[in-house]
Amino acid sequence: QVQLVESGGGLVQAGDSLRLSCAASGRTFSSYGMGWFRQAPGKEREFVAAISWSGGITYYVDSVKGRFTISRDNAKNTVYLQMNSLKPEDTAVYYCAAASLGLRYHSYDYDYWGQGTQVTVSS
Repeated sequence: QVQLVESGGGLVQAGDSLRLSCAASGRTFSSYGMGWFRQAPGKEREFVAAISWSGGITYYVDSVKGRFTISRDNAKNTVYLQMNSLKPEDTAVYYCAAASLGLRYHSYDYDYWGQGTQVTVSS
């Protein structure tokens, strides 16, 4: 019912910024909790950020607090991840995901996933 397509990844230097976008299709996008996850080489997929359907509640993993901001524009069926002060340890494939039950922060609670977009941060 929901299809997700990420964009905005790329190669940047430490300290730079990127904004990832996730375009969603589906009639009930606004009712889904949305999240961003990432997976670095040799590591499990980890939670990065999540946002409620209203945009009023957000969660972040400690390592990105103060640097990353998740937001959504339901009118445009799009969720964003603004990433500032990027560090080499942020290098990963970033995935957008949608949870039909609302705000979630475990990967197994998400119903739909995008294909991922690569973010590489050099020193």
